[in-house]
Amino acid sequence: MRKQQGMTFIGLVLTVAAIVFFAVIGIKLTPAYLEYMSVKKVIANIASQPNFKEMTSKDIFLTFQKNSDIDNVTSINAGDLVISQGANGTVIEVEYQVVVPLVGNVSALLDFYASNDE
Repeated sequence: MRKQQGMTFIGLVLTVAAIVFFAVIGIKLTPAYLEYMSVKKVIANIASQPNFKEMTSKDIFLTFQKNSDIDNVTSINAGDLVISQGANGTVIEVEYQVVVPLVGNVSALLDFYASNDE
């Protein structure tokens, strides 16, 4: 007589619960990462413009605000940008945090940093 092999019902339930748990976390965190990619795209777009070297801080702020409105960036605004002079010219940086509520009083804190000097 062969011994029965395979997963028990409780093992199956626990496995499915773990998969669902991680899927829910992934689904809730995805919008923050998509917005981060949009921020990086906007900064790269500004830095790739032909007149970037001649742009003033005000011009960079206005261009960022226009592009971020188009890309639906809501976590930051143009005032959060840090504009400085680096070895390769003007550097646009932004560092921000996003708090994503997960379940009940449990939240995830995500730290993001974007720059055209990366």
